[in-house]
Amino acid sequence: MSEISVNLCWKRKETELTPGKFSSAHEIAYNDEFKVTADTAPGWGGSAVNTNPEQALAASLSSCHMMTFLALAAKTKWPLSSYDDHAIAHLGKNSKGQMIVNRIDLNPKVSFDNGFEINEEEIVKMHDRAHRYCFIANTLDSDVEVNICLLYTSPSPRDLSTSRMPSSA
Repeated sequence: MSEISVNLCWKRKETELTPGKFSSAHEIAYNDEFKVTADTAPGWGGSAVNTNPEQALAASLSSCHMMTFLALAAKTKWPLSSYDDHAIAHLGKNSKGQMIVNRIDLNPKVSFDNGFEINEEEIVKMHDRAHRYCFIANTLDSDVEVNICLLYTSPSPRDLSTSRMPSSA
């Protein structure tokens, strides 16, 4: 098995660490060339300019689902031309009253080359397979919902097909 790592660095900017009066902004280095400034979510006092852990979690799941979907689409020779997603992390409390990301919604939109037709059942099955094989989805204990939007590059009998597919991570 392989290891994937990041380096995280936080330094206090204030004179002392006082509850509610310090910045949690920090740097996450994915490698020597790619670094991100992260912070708490704006609703918790962080800056909207920076990413936050909840966004990063949604991005990780969205990215993993997409890469798995692309691999499966390539194996089945689907002429996929684009993939977009708007992932949403929902915060709430668990049964112990602790704040958690209790649901992540994925809203993938896929487009195919001109002339390629696919029915809703096939696209739903492919997204379900992508979800089952996604490493991140298999790691999470929260609900993941995939809301499918099928787009065609060329005019199609189906303009937009939307389906809700509840899934368990």
